[in-house]
Amino acid sequence: MTAPSTAPAPPSRGGRWIRHWDPEDETFWKETGEKVARRNLFFSVLSEHIGFSVWTLWSVLVLFMGPEYGLTPADKFLLTSMVTLVGAVVRVPYTFAVAVFGGRNWTIVSAGLLLVPTVAAFAVMEPGTSFATFLLVGLLAGVGGGNFASSMTNINAFFPLRKKGWALGLNAGGGNIGVPVIQLTALAIIGAGGGPRVLLGIYIPLIVVAAVLAALFMDNLENVRNDTGAAREAAKDAHTWIMSFLYIGTFGSFIGYSFAFGQVLTNQFGRTPLQAAYVTFIGPLLGSLVRPLGGRLADRYGGARISLYSYVAMGVATAVLTAASMQKSLTLFTCAFVVLFVLTGLGNGSTFKMIPGIFQAKARAKGLTGEEAASYGRRLSGASMGLIGAVGALGGVGINLAFRQSFLSYGSGTGAFVAFLAFYAVCFAVTWAVYLRRPIGASRATAAASAEKPQPSYAEV
Repeated sequence: MTAPSTAPAPPSRGGRWIRHWDPEDETFWKETGEKVARRNLFFSVLSEHIGFSVWTLWSVLVLFMGPEYGLTPADKFLLTSMVTLVGAVVRVPYTFAVAVFGGRNWTIVSAGLLLVPTVAAFAVMEPGTSFATFLLVGLLAGVGGGNFASSMTNINAFFPLRKKGWALGLNAGGGNIGVPVIQLTALAIIGAGGGPRVLLGIYIPLIVVAAVLAALFMDNLENVRNDTGAAREAAKDAHTWIMSFLYIGTFGSFIGYSFAFGQVLTNQFGRTPLQAAYVTFIGPLLGSLVRPLGGRLADRYGGARISLYSYVAMGVATAVLTAASMQKSLTLFTCAFVVLFVLTGLGNGSTFKMIPGIFQAKARAKGLTGEEAASYGRRLSGASMGLIGAVGALGGVGINLAFRQSFLSYGSGTGAFVAFLAFYAVCFAVTWAVYLRRPIGASRATAAASAEKPQPSYAEV
């Protein structure tokens, strides 16, 4: 069997369009698909990486903002909360933009949009600017959070189910690394005595480069269509909202802690901006690097199992953080926070791997097989990813608001950590009850028959 060739793009659409795409066909994948998918993955990661940097820009800028800026710790937590909120909300339209404009075309547009918040921040970043102005400009940076949703939806369509855990983990992990990279860049600038405008001046040309490379080397898929029916169906499916809740515990924690870590160190432990910058990048960096491993482990052992173990370990790390916060132990606090970041990265990879597996299992339950089942799974998982990514990112808003309230009420982050510990316990219970607990009375024969299926059951997603 020879791989079908890609037909020329229809002239009415323009750009680089691929009409035929069947990654589940192993011959097509080996001869044609894998090379094209990997190329699109690489440049998607680049654009998403810079998007994450811009989204978390204000987690760094607040470290530059000393007493001369006139902002309280509560002001700074509110500012980063609102930036996170916008980044979460725009993920929904960004998901469906891929089907409307094409993955390549929307990557160009979304990368170019990053210039708006970066140039605006460059213009206002100085003492004397009002908090309202900082808040408004900070909200613009939220567009960087949308790049994740469009990138994941696009890459999900390029890869076969058996490769999705690795591909989505690598795509998301490479994007997540934008968080520690901008923090490291800020560390170098602060250490050299530079100001925030130096940081912004570095990123403006990088945004232009990412948009140009996407235009030159990425592709659009013709079989990814704007499907409002899929969006409605995904929104009505209980698993979309269950996975949204679980994603709050993993990605919501990652992005929320990325914004808050430096502020907790400066406000609770009296670290200077430079001292905080020396360590704040470590957690997001390790959490980003380990995310593809979470996807790889999920491919091998099942996303639900890896997610369950991640929540257990996150609960333990949070308990240690609570104790360190109460004892005012900076060393223990920092080490436990870094470990918690790593665990959020593992959980990020495993929870996102669960999504295509869940909808593939639903396709089998409907009696679908072969390409029909694969198409159904791609359609529903792609539509659900925007909703899941958006709700999950709202966890970052909750974390920053929880820290804000904890500092207002207790003068430390201890109260927030107690709340996070309770939430991870609920995530553990939901994962076990919905995706791992076998029905009462299920026989060994039934379990064995389920295990022999070529596609995962809910207990194996």
